[in-house]
Amino acid sequence: MQTNKIPVIAIDGPSASGKGTVAQLVARKLGFHYLDSGALYRLVALKTIQLHADTQNPGAAAEIAIHLNVFFKDEHIYLDDIIVTDAIRTEQCGIVASQLAAYPQVRAALTERQRAFRQLPGLVADGRDMGSVIFPDAVLKIYLTASAEVRAQRRHKQLIEKGMSANIADLLQDIQKRDERDSNRSIAPLQQGIDAKLLDTTSLTISQAQDAVLSWYNDVLAKTRV
Repeated sequence: MQTNKIPVIAIDGPSASGKGTVAQLVARKLGFHYLDSGALYRLVALKTIQLHADTQNPGAAAEIAIHLNVFFKDEHIYLDDIIVTDAIRTEQCGIVASQLAAYPQVRAALTERQRAFRQLPGLVADGRDMGSVIFPDAVLKIYLTASAEVRAQRRHKQLIEKGMSANIADLLQDIQKRDERDSNRSIAPLQQGIDAKLLDTTSLTISQAQDAVLSWYNDVLAKTRV
């Protein structure tokens, strides 16, 4: 089967909007594969931090991305055969990942690695440019967002549950800065595509958000059967 015939649901949106959780639930419900593209950028960031590499050097960061030794198994993410599932979720890692993601060289290095996740029976991919750049032919494109204040509260809850210290005021400031950086970068800026459905989860539960995505996907399937 041709790769471009494999269905993809692309869910893009800002940091801490809940898109990763929703994407995972939808993938599980449909029996699809799941791509957390942000994890790849966070892995590059973690490796950059570990090597004490210059985050202002796009070429060096791209080299790290090209030679990244990673794999995903069950609920775990491995870097150089070490589980780093929690390590890549720190705020420092997220900030560095956002910086590196602004470099065209880094994005180019990770493009094909992301597209390789497109396998039968289908894929749910979340990130910043899944629908606009990585999978422009996705059968369903969604821009999932929430207010910055709610996103800060959600991120705070995630970090506390993982036993990490966090301050909501600092998180809110970091989220606002990241939104500005991601929205204004020269390549693949974060924005709602004209063909993407808006899903604002500010006042929705995870279950409601999941149901909305599944409902839209069922609509897509119904149209293809006509």
